[in-house]
Amino acid sequence: EAVGVVCLLSLAAALEFRYHHTEELEAYLKEVRAAYPSLTHLHSIGRSVEGRDLWVLVLGRFPTHHKIGIPEFKYVANMHGDETVGREILLHLIDHLVTNYGRDPAITRLLNSTRVHIMPTMNPDGFEATKVPDCYYSRGRYNKNGEDLNRNFPDAFESNSNAIQPETQAVINWIKNETFVLSANLHGGALVASYTFDNGNSVTGSSNGYSKSPDDDVFIHLAKTYSFNHASMYKGTGCDSRQTFPEGITNGYSWYQLEGGMQDYNYVWGQCFEITLELSCCKYPPEEQLEKFWKDNQVALVEYIKQVHLGVKGQVTDRDGNPIPNAIVEATGRAHVCPYRTNDHGEYYLLLLPGKYVINATVPGFKSMLKTVEIPDNTANFSALKQDFSFSDVSVKPGAAACPRTPLYQELERSSSAVKPTLHTFVLLIVVMLIFK
Repeated sequence: EAVGVVCLLSLAAALEFRYHHTEELEAYLKEVRAAYPSLTHLHSIGRSVEGRDLWVLVLGRFPTHHKIGIPEFKYVANMHGDETVGREILLHLIDHLVTNYGRDPAITRLLNSTRVHIMPTMNPDGFEATKVPDCYYSRGRYNKNGEDLNRNFPDAFESNSNAIQPETQAVINWIKNETFVLSANLHGGALVASYTFDNGNSVTGSSNGYSKSPDDDVFIHLAKTYSFNHASMYKGTGCDSRQTFPEGITNGYSWYQLEGGMQDYNYVWGQCFEITLELSCCKYPPEEQLEKFWKDNQVALVEYIKQVHLGVKGQVTDRDGNPIPNAIVEATGRAHVCPYRTNDHGEYYLLLLPGKYVINATVPGFKSMLKTVEIPDNTANFSALKQDFSFSDVSVKPGAAACPRTPLYQELERSSSAVKPTLHTFVLLIVVMLIFK
């Protein structure tokens, strides 16, 4: 017992409110891993251009691997190397979670029912290259190849011609290898929670200055969960008199159009709802302000993780009880342009606000199964509503069904300009086309 207390004290003493460069950041993460071996798992998902590890610390009751029924959550910071607040507050979030596990009932339940992945820096090279901290802009924004990582992902609306960078590729592979349900990426330079879509076309209503996803209501709820639990974001005052954000939130496209962004990629190709959190008017503030930034964000960071338990989850199995991977499971009226499918364990997770929904499970080549569910607000219980599907006439596993990389909404727009029926008809049409491809 005494050893554990010493561990806690040395860790608490170790993490100061200051900027931690690569070696210190690595040392801290390794220290946490050593002090809490049953609660944490540390791994690198790849390397930056200059060869720095892209570290991820995983926290939870089963930190080393996915467990059926336990959703995966992630925070990513510092993808723009000169936007530094997120990098430091994620280290303090780690400290907060590990030191309160087993002492604070809410944190304990959260980590027992959620697998939380924290990547303090996606662009360590850019951070190290920022020699002179600046509130507005520096070359450190980019990776070592001079590329903006938040313009570097495949885009659902237009062909993104930028060569995929090692940091981007590492995150793409990571998203492929985990069943992420909810995510946020942390930036600086404004004070607002921004949500999908960042890009758009006539199909998503961008002509009205707002690019709307099929889950717009959920995204607004997620953004407000963060802004209303933040010390001041919800006031919506922004950083200067020219820019205000009512309730501290904005649709990404309404703010400014962006091609190749990470949040749209997560939603379209990763089946993961991600929002972008702008946490400081100054991109690289003086370190004496870091403690206040932590206090301003502490409650919001934890409340946002809890939202991974919104909606409905379950397993799709065949007549022998074996999981069926790649079954399509979506709420009627919310078809995604890239259909949401079950993972290798036959699991699905759908973030939905409380209400009545029809959930449609389809095993390609067989008929669909519809179930009506009444979804309560279960975030306080740390578990989404459970709804399984069993296909008694199926004993085969459908093969892998990759979503094409072509700009999906571009195809929809072409089709819709030809015949102009509703968006929903077209989303359904593309779902059917993808199934039978």
